[in-house]
Amino acid sequence: MNWRQTAAAIKALKIQGAESIAKSALLALDEEVHKSRAKTAKQLLSQLGKARKAIESARPTEPFVRNNFLFCFSNTEGLELRKLREQMLARIRKRFVEIERNKEIIAEIGARKIADGAVVFTHCHSSTVMAILKRAKQEGKRFVVHNTEARPFFQGRIAAEELSKQGIKVMHWVDSAARQAMKGADIALFGCDAITPTRIINKIGSELFAEVAHKWDVPLYVATDSFKFDPRTIQGYPEEIEERSTKEVWQKPPKNVKIKNPAFEKIDPELVTGIISEFGIYKHQMFIEELKRSHPWLFDLGQYI
Repeated sequence: MNWRQTAAAIKALKIQGAESIAKSALLALDEEVHKSRAKTAKQLLSQLGKARKAIESARPTEPFVRNNFLFCFSNTEGLELRKLREQMLARIRKRFVEIERNKEIIAEIGARKIADGAVVFTHCHSSTVMAILKRAKQEGKRFVVHNTEARPFFQGRIAAEELSKQGIKVMHWVDSAARQAMKGADIALFGCDAITPTRIINKIGSELFAEVAHKWDVPLYVATDSFKFDPRTIQGYPEEIEERSTKEVWQKPPKNVKIKNPAFEKIDPELVTGIISEFGIYKHQMFIEELKRSHPWLFDLGQYI
């Protein structure tokens, strides 16, 4: 798909999940580089910039896309055309490799947290959580997953189907039954859409379920690639919480009935046992410190002004 088609597909939820969205965005950027007939580096950057802006604005709560693009576009000013093309394509390839490598590392680390015979609670669909559970299954561990439906688009069914195909037993619960599903769990695993200096952001319902896990002393881990941290928020930029169309919930509600349909919500890091990333397992603030050491360029705040 070209960048226009990619942006439209992301906006229409035909492409879902932070990893899938980021990979599609990188592929669209790669295609634009290859098909461009720009005569100068300035022209090429202008063309790529349009693609970047359209894709980044397709859905607001997507720092993973923004950070991948930021990596690709960093330090490109002043390059001549041939060098710009080579560098952009090399960085796109590098990010694809790193996304897959990081997911494998996270899967290995996360699988260690799943005990044989455990009950694992998860919400919605996270490719990173799926990788952890598949890895645990490959290691010969027997466990049951309690997962929630994740209304209104039922992404929880995607998770249930994916796990079932791997021979993993799943008990599927309606969202409002999460308290009962959590009560019998040994561990909870969530994905992540964004991390800020004060909060972790994931699918709507996540903080409610995190509070239930805290009440029942169920350790809760958030599994994520470090690129989902949004460094702009250090400077006071808010991480926008996407509000989806009310028609997704109720096509024709009665008069005087107002529908709220937030896609995500913020989780208090105090409710989270640890963040599982390619760095290892860290509490929220220590995760940010590790990110600063590993990717200091992300914290060049001048680039966000």
